[in-house]
Amino acid sequence: MAHVATLILLFPLVGFLFMMLNGRHMTEKQVGVVGTGVVSASFVVSAISFVLLLHQSSREVTVKLFDWLSVGTLHVPAALLVDPLSVTMCLFVTGISALIHLYSIGYMHGERDFRKFFIYLNLFVFSMLVLVLANNLVLTFVGWEGVGLCSYWLVSFYFDRDSAASAGKKAFIYNRVGDLGLLIAMFLLFSRTHTLTYLGVFSHAGTLTPIVATLTVLALLLAASGKSAQIPLFNWLPDAMEGPTPVSALIHAATMVTAGVYLLVRMSPVLAMSSSGRMTIAVIGGVTAFVAATIATSQKDIKKVLAFSTVSQIGYMVLAVGVGAYSAAIFLMISHAFFKALLFLGSGSVIHSLNGEQDMRLMGGLRKYLPLTFPTFLIGWLTISGIPPFAGFWSKGDVLTNVFEHNKALWVLGVLTAILTAYYMSRLFILTFRGTERFRELNDGRDPHESPWVMTAPLVVLAGLSVVGGVLDLPWIHHDSIAGFLEPTFGYVAAVHASTLAQYGLGAVDVAAAVIGLLAAFSIWRNVSSSPRFESTFLEHVWRWDDLYDASIGRPLTRVAQFSDDVVEPRIIDGAVTGVAVGVRRSGEGLRKVQSGFVRHYALATVLGVAVIVIYLVARVG
Repeated sequence: MAHVATLILLFPLVGFLFMMLNGRHMTEKQVGVVGTGVVSASFVVSAISFVLLLHQSSREVTVKLFDWLSVGTLHVPAALLVDPLSVTMCLFVTGISALIHLYSIGYMHGERDFRKFFIYLNLFVFSMLVLVLANNLVLTFVGWEGVGLCSYWLVSFYFDRDSAASAGKKAFIYNRVGDLGLLIAMFLLFSRTHTLTYLGVFSHAGTLTPIVATLTVLALLLAASGKSAQIPLFNWLPDAMEGPTPVSALIHAATMVTAGVYLLVRMSPVLAMSSSGRMTIAVIGGVTAFVAATIATSQKDIKKVLAFSTVSQIGYMVLAVGVGAYSAAIFLMISHAFFKALLFLGSGSVIHSLNGEQDMRLMGGLRKYLPLTFPTFLIGWLTISGIPPFAGFWSKGDVLTNVFEHNKALWVLGVLTAILTAYYMSRLFILTFRGTERFRELNDGRDPHESPWVMTAPLVVLAGLSVVGGVLDLPWIHHDSIAGFLEPTFGYVAAVHASTLAQYGLGAVDVAAAVIGLLAAFSIWRNVSSSPRFESTFLEHVWRWDDLYDASIGRPLTRVAQFSDDVVEPRIIDGAVTGVAVGVRRSGEGLRKVQSGFVRHYALATVLGVAVIVIYLVARVG
């Protein structure tokens, strides 16, 4: 098990190093084969680890690589924790990433920095695997920062465009705010438990006082909000669409945005110590899901609709974590990886066919030109909308059923979000594939073309997974499903007491929500010319969230910086330095007068000094 688990990390790391050293002498095809091959090998090894873990007497295997940090009472090894949660994460991270690598061979063909792109992708996957396999918070933080750094490089891949450079910086800064939360949580936990290994922290979780437990949970929520794009740190994610489409699929489907949810689920024994902290998590997740869904209804860029959809779906996962439904959160995470990767890669195929156009108002009628992209995208649309029997119906339904048992208000918010999800995804589908052909001027009269097989093959695989993915956790096979496999890992698990009839009723509500959203979209958008009145400028501009931050944080800090540049630095800081220099100079000038160079002056001073001493001594004796 030790050697096999190590290979999961080793393959993408070797691919990264090999292309770094030899990439200049490799063709595009060779780079694509190496980059895709090492991640595919990592997926195979992850599958082998899964099988081996099933036959282990203990499903928590620690693989120590080497001693790392030892400072005072802090001892941190470089070690891996192979358990049901980490292996599950490795399976879908490497599997989806391998498909995205394959897709990238076609999508990035002819790019000047093709080699660099694959180097970044391999390092990105390696960092994510470090994050999920680490057996301690410090090593997790290394992977956490690694995916943040790679996301900066990939989002700003087209750095010669100002918008891309700004988007990369925005993602980087927002994530650094979240990093502060993770560091605070680590400090709090170490101060109480004197360890940062997961198993060590969990064994001492009961010693946390209610205040420390709540503060730790809130700090973890801040960290998760940065990585998983939740309120108040969610608005970096739509700007991340400035990167190439495969980057969008990689970040949004299987890697970076799932890291925050993974952290919360991993720390479930600590979350169990604070009911108020869990409720805060649930509220943040539910509100984020709803807010992002409303924003998606008025976006015109096909990738931005999918970006806000990701924020909304991650909100569902965070909501599930907040009510203690950790298995439901992971189930939705896996199915979301299937259908969101499918939708992003499908949108990339559409953009590829239209020579880079992303505005849905300039699309339409593409179904007859894209014979493979259209049916696979249709499956992705139905899956995310929650239509049975696709995976999204089962996974989202699992979340909403658990939420219904614990908080009816959040359940209502979740159902409204489901209606909006079906609506905005149907709007996207109609504007892209149905209606009149509005793209003629873009292609100089040429018809759009289907993508090459390296781009369509991943679409077919992901479409198949979106169809059958629900079998991972169907209600009637719960014991042998992913929930049964994962639940021993969690410290606190919410109990669902709904009767069979109630669960069928909740399922019917989920279907009704999806149908309402679909019917509303088709009734409104069947005639595109009548659509603008149903789009909100307020929603299109993200609830003016960026404007709020600009007015409350950006501009005041700019004024403070300007005042510091105009007043503090030249008058106070420079003035203090200049004042010291002037004082020293003037004191020197004063002392110069004492040093006249005449012997008679020095003799007089000596006599006067002796006289003063004599007078002082006589006075004391007297």
